[in-house]
Amino acid sequence: MPGSSAARTTDVVVVGGGVIGLAIAWQAALRGLTVTVLDPAPGRGASHAAAGMLAPVTEVHYGEERLLRLNLASAQRYPTFAAELTEATGRDVGYRQTGTLAVATDADDRAVLADLHRFQLSLGLTVELLTSREARRLEPMLAPGIRSGLLVAGDHQVDNRLLATALLAAAVAVGVDVRTDRAAGIVTTAERATGVRLGDGDTLAAGTVVLAAGCWSPQVAGVPTDVVPPTRPVKGQIVRLRGPAGFLGRNVRAVVGGTHLYLVPRADGEIVIGATAEEQGYDVTVRAGGVYELLRDAHTLVPGIAELELTETYAGLRPGSPDNAPMIGRTALAGLVAATGHYRNGILLTPATADAVADLLATGVEPEVIRPFSPQRFARERVWSMRVTA
Repeated sequence: MPGSSAARTTDVVVVGGGVIGLAIAWQAALRGLTVTVLDPAPGRGASHAAAGMLAPVTEVHYGEERLLRLNLASAQRYPTFAAELTEATGRDVGYRQTGTLAVATDADDRAVLADLHRFQLSLGLTVELLTSREARRLEPMLAPGIRSGLLVAGDHQVDNRLLATALLAAAVAVGVDVRTDRAAGIVTTAERATGVRLGDGDTLAAGTVVLAAGCWSPQVAGVPTDVVPPTRPVKGQIVRLRGPAGFLGRNVRAVVGGTHLYLVPRADGEIVIGATAEEQGYDVTVRAGGVYELLRDAHTLVPGIAELELTETYAGLRPGSPDNAPMIGRTALAGLVAATGHYRNGILLTPATADAVADLLATGVEPEVIRPFSPQRFARERVWSMRVTA
């Protein structure tokens, strides 16, 4: 996508160095573009706080059928994406095709799970309804009171922290300039984004700016009000435990007393438990109550976790959007592309987002797969709302 500034120093500057921003930078560089990434702490933020579940089927929600299609496409891309990343860096990203088991702990939660099963079948998804005994045969550490289960063999996992580290290495290896500078604002010239103003006052000129700063995207100055991505921070607290390898064999999701919970086991015995969903602004304080609730519900589901080592508590901020779907593609400001608002699907959607945005940057053509998630859809809704009100 050619820029209008003759003084530009890079084809693309990516604001945000989480897994989305790093993957876009890597793929754009592979397509022959010069790329700079700006992030004070690349690979941290929401990418560091996630659990790494790749679960488009068990996480499907009513009214999100278009998002499901994008999630499934990205999940199908993951095996080759992970293999390419490992080949490029020599780093394992913890991609495991272990499947996901969703279970219910009481009669009410069993009804919720049965309703989810009917919805999944109506969408043509592959899922197997299990009895309590069948679920416990797959995962012997589950509590005896488990009422039922849903097995989704196609929902897998990746180690999000290994993924971020590998993406950073891959980007640097293909010439991406990863700078730990803060993006203070977008520079515009003649109603076009032409670069980024840095925290020290310097300006980095670019042909295209990609805004991939997660929930911090609205905090980047210089973007016209009607173009600012409507993302918000949704706090999630997680707990990490250490146990013997094989303590759990696959991802376990549950509804415990109406509250959603997941346990993601790593190959080395680590178990990630999460995650709360709290509308607390930009607060990342780990609260005792959140940790207690996670451990309490996980203990109800898997009593044996009480014997495991507690290794970490952590809180991160997911980038939520008004419709829980990402904003990917051109914005209404020429020269500015958005890749933000991925909410609970950031790790899952990394391959699909990176491929699509890199293709857009290299060819100027917006791939069909991301068109339903145009950042401009909210601006259109605001205009329509104003007309109706008038």
